Amino acid sequence: MNNNTPFTQSISLEDMGIENAKIHYQLSANELHERTIALGQGIEVSNGALAVNTGKYTGRSPEDRFIVKDSITENQVWWGKVNIPFEPKAFDALYKKVTAYLSNKEVYVRDSYVCSDPNYRLNVRVVTETPWANLFCFNMFLRPEVKELENFTAEWTLLCVPSFMADPAIDGTRQSNFAIIDFTKKVALIGGTGYTGEMKKGIFSALNFILPVDKNTLPMHCSANVGEKGDTAIFFGLSGTGKTTLSADPERKLIGDDEHGWTNENTVFNFEGGCYAKVINLSEENEPDIFRAIKKGAILENVIINKQTNEVDYSDVSITQNTRVSYPIFHIDNIQPGSIGKNPKNIFFLTADAYGILPPISRLTPGQAAYHFISGYTAKVAGTEAGVTEPQPNFSACFGAPFMPLHPTKYAEMLSKKMKDANVKVWLINTGWSGGAYGTGKRMKLKYTRSMITAALNGELDNVEYKDHKVFGIAIPQSCPNVPSEILNPRNTWENKDLYDTKANELGQKFRTNFTKFEEFANAEIMAGAPLA
Repeated sequence: MNNNTPFTQSISLEDMGIENAKIHYQLSANELHERTIALGQGIEVSNGALAVNTGKYTGRSPEDRFIVKDSITENQVWWGKVNIPFEPKAFDALYKKVTAYLSNKEVYVRDSYVCSDPNYRLNVRVVTETPWANLFCFNMFLRPEVKELENFTAEWTLLCVPSFMADPAIDGTRQSNFAIIDFTKKVALIGGTGYTGEMKKGIFSALNFILPVDKNTLPMHCSANVGEKGDTAIFFGLSGTGKTTLSADPERKLIGDDEHGWTNENTVFNFEGGCYAKVINLSEENEPDIFRAIKKGAILENVIINKQTNEVDYSDVSITQNTRVSYPIFHIDNIQPGSIGKNPKNIFFLTADAYGILPPISRLTPGQAAYHFISGYTAKVAGTEAGVTEPQPNFSACFGAPFMPLHPTKYAEMLSKKMKDANVKVWLINTGWSGGAYGTGKRMKLKYTRSMITAALNGELDNVEYKDHKVFGIAIPQSCPNVPSEILNPRNTWENKDLYDTKANELGQKFRTNFTKFEEFANAEIMAGAPLA
C-alpha cells in the first residue's frame, strides 16, 4: 500500500465495546508522522525519521506478560515465570474497562496482517491510542492492498492503550502495566506502557502458539536470507550476537529480520512487514543497511538528539541502552520479493561468548543442534547492565524464551525433524571473544565471522579436516578461507592453556545446570548433545 493512499472507508468499533470514538482509519505513514508531530508526541530529526519517547517503559516488562488460562491453553502452555496465567473472568472485566476508557476518545485503527505466506496469513485489526504506535504497526505488520480492505475480516485484535493504568488489587495484574493474550477471544491487550515492542511481541507470541499447534509449522525467532541459487539461510541469536548485522549480506536477499515460520511445504516465510533493530552505537560503516533505512517513515525510540543540529547521537544511552528503530522492510534495498524462501540449507546459531571458550565456528550434529537450540546461550558483557562486572551466562530457550508459549522441547523436536528431513547443516558461530574472556581477550573481527559464514554457505567447509572440542564435542574446522587458522581452535588463542581447560569445563557445567529444567521432557538424542561431563 502506497504511503499516501487516501482511504475514506468508515468503520465502527462498537462490536469491540468502543463507543462514540473518533476513528482515524488506515492513515498513511506520512499522515501518522505529521499527526504525531502536531500533537507534540514526537519530532522529525535530520534524517527525516520520527523520534519518540516511549515514557516510563523503554523495554518489555516480562513479569507483566500474561496468557489467559482457558480450555485452549490450559494443557498446552508451559506455565511458569515466562508464561504467567491470567483468569478469564479477570480478563473480561479488564477488557471492558479498557474499551470503556477508549469510548468517546480519538483512536487510530489499522487493518493489517502477519505471515507473508498466503496459506498462513492472519488478519489483525490494531487499535492504538497514539498515531506513532499505529505507524509502528504500519511498519512492522504486513500491509494489505486497498482492494483487500473492502472485505477485510480481522481474526485477531490488538489494543494498545499506554495511558490506561490497571489497578492490581482489582484487575489481577502485578502492577499498572500489562500485556495479556487471550486465545479464545483472539485479543492481545496492552496497557500502561508505551513501549511499542509489546505490540510486536504480543502478536508474535500468539503465532508461536497457533503455528505449531494448529498449522504444523515451526515458528522461529530468527533472521533469514536467500542466495542467488535460492538457498535459504537462517540465523538464530539473542540481542548483541549479530543476528541483524550478519543476515544483512550484500550478496544475499533478506527474507526477514526477526520472526519466521518453517512450513510443512518446505518454505520459510517472514511474519513481519518490517524491522525493529537496536541502534546503540549505530554507524554507517558497521551497519550500512540499517543506517540508510532510517529516513522518513522510520520511528526512532528513546534516542538523544543534538538540539543544534537535530542529529541523533547513537552513542548516547542516557535514556536507555535499548534504543530502537522500526522501519518497513522496503527501506532495505536487497530484499526477497514476497518475503518467502525455500527449505534452508544452513542454520546458524549465533552466540557472543564473553568467556572466550566456544570456537568461532563449529558444526553441530542434530542432537547437539537441538540441545544448543533449547539452551539458547549467549553471555552478557560487563557494563551492559547495572551490576554486571564480569561475563554472565544468558540462556534463553529457543533463542526467544519470552515469546514461546509451549515447552521448549516441542519447538526443538520440530526443528530436529525438519533439519533431518531437509538435510540442513547447522553451525554454531561465536561472535564473542577469543584469546581469553572479556577484559583479556579480543572480540572476534566481524570480517572473519563474515568469511566463516560465507565459507559455510558456499560449501567450502564440507571437505576440510575437523576436530571435536574436548568439552562440548562440537566439530571444529581446521581451516577456513580468508580466516587465520590459528583462531579456529579457541584453546590455541589462550596464553594459559590450562586456564582455558578449566574455564571450558566451568562453562560446560553452566550449560548442564541450565538444562536440568528441560531434562524430563528431552529425548535421548537431545541429551546426547550435552557437553561432556
